[in-house]
Amino acid sequence: MTSKLTIKELRKKINTIPRVHLAVLPTPLHELKRLSDFFAGPRIFIKRDDLTGLAFGGNKTRMFEFLLARAVHEGADCVIGGAAVQSNYCRQLTAACNMLGLETQLVLRRVRGKKDDDIQGNLLLDLIAGAHVHIIDTDQNGQCRAMYALADNLRKEGKNPFVVRMANDSDLTPDVAAYVECFCEIVEQCDDLHIRPDRLYVSSYDSTQAGLEIGKRALGSGVDIVGITPAVWDIDSSECICRYANQAARNLGLDVNIDSKAVYSSSEYVGKSYGIPTAEGIEMIKLMAREEGIFLDPVYTSKAFAGLRDHIKRGEIAKGENVLFLHTGGNPALFAYAKELGNEDLQTHISFD
Repeated sequence: MTSKLTIKELRKKINTIPRVHLAVLPTPLHELKRLSDFFAGPRIFIKRDDLTGLAFGGNKTRMFEFLLARAVHEGADCVIGGAAVQSNYCRQLTAACNMLGLETQLVLRRVRGKKDDDIQGNLLLDLIAGAHVHIIDTDQNGQCRAMYALADNLRKEGKNPFVVRMANDSDLTPDVAAYVECFCEIVEQCDDLHIRPDRLYVSSYDSTQAGLEIGKRALGSGVDIVGITPAVWDIDSSECICRYANQAARNLGLDVNIDSKAVYSSSEYVGKSYGIPTAEGIEMIKLMAREEGIFLDPVYTSKAFAGLRDHIKRGEIAKGENVLFLHTGGNPALFAYAKELGNEDLQTHISFD
């Protein structure tokens, strides 16, 4: 049986991992009063990890505090990252590397065809921030090979590259630890607001939810964590979350062991594919912006909030419950999805002289 820790004791475990300062923490947590009234359901609160402060914010900034401390310790002078062209990870990675004086090389994979060549959204920000960007057509395995081939070439030039995701995900303890820390913040802030959240919704495929799952168990929280995965990959998301959570728990010296059957991770709201918005998600982007002045992104948080909305409609969430939504960021991608967001609908709000 897991031994319950205090927040102070859990943070002591987290602080055994080297860390650099990058994020503005803690991020705010507040109620979405207008949206709660609109849904006529549970009270909804939001944890604003879109406001972590670095390069328009997002959940990855927390992770880089731990991951890039490892790169600095290994004497790296450049970092190689990879994901989709409109990657929030890579945008925040570039900014974090700039803060630490590291060169950034990005190997980015098209997921929307030639549309991904448009210099807009996160790609625009990568380039403004000075990243060296290589855009390729391939699957994840091909992207991994391309990243390591680039690392070999940089070593021949006398550089010392540090490879991160997508190629190097054998140990995501730094990423997971960041969201164990985030769970500590959530507990403290909910205590300050005198609320006990019944459910915590998050868009995550692996490390973000893995950290929350550890925090929940280590602190003995009764909150139900509801993961909405943004993609369907080769490995089941619940198993992936479990693998990284248990690995990180061991590395942190925590008496936590998680079974995949105890992890909720729904792929019901992915839609056509990763990186492709859904009609329900687009509806939530507009609703959140118009009711609360907060922007969701088209790839992650809009789909997760569509899941929350659907669960309310289906009566799975009682009216008296307190529901917390973790906003993991990604807003700059909106600027690369104008067509998908419905130009015709948006133009009805414009008048021209």
